[in-house]
Amino acid sequence: MRRRNSPASLDESHGADRPSTSPPGTSGKQLKASAPTHLPPLLTSRSGKRPATVLYPTGRSSVSVTLLRRITPKKALVGGALAAAATGMVFAAAPAQAAPASDSAKAVAQRVIGDAGQFQCFDKIVSHESGWNVTATNSSSGAYGLVQALPGSKMASAGADWKTNAETQIKWGHSYMNERYGSPCAAWNHWQANGWY
Repeated sequence: MRRRNSPASLDESHGADRPSTSPPGTSGKQLKASAPTHLPPLLTSRSGKRPATVLYPTGRSSVSVTLLRRITPKKALVGGALAAAATGMVFAAAPAQAAPASDSAKAVAQRVIGDAGQFQCFDKIVSHESGWNVTATNSSSGAYGLVQALPGSKMASAGADWKTNAETQIKWGHSYMNERYGSPCAAWNHWQANGWY
């Protein structure tokens, strides 16, 4: 059965998508280079008779058209690097998407606390108090950070970077919960009964 908006390469006899070997929107047709031909090639083959790779600017990015039928991966890599050097391009992997600060802070808290059960209690408190926002500030009380220390400057005992460093705030908060209540879970029990800890 064909699904709505399914690609033309759908294998209806098995009800599964076949991987397409042609670029999206081409329906298996041969693609022709549509770049302007009046620009000089930036890299030629060793014989100098025909270009190995021609780079054409398209306004958004460069298009690379390989004109040699047989080229080894090593030569392609070297040729691409030379073309990049000639045009000032830099080959690099796409930058990784940074994890949200709350995910990173949670990972730090799991490492610092160690015990999964105690982490869950710590997580519940921090989620209620600050939503895992390192710079959360209570406008009426002045409580600050992940664990809403009052005053926030108390966390300086765990590190000079207490205003912005999740790990410093987590270490201070974990220590506070252990010293004041015995554990993060005991602090969570107090929070549930009183709405604060």
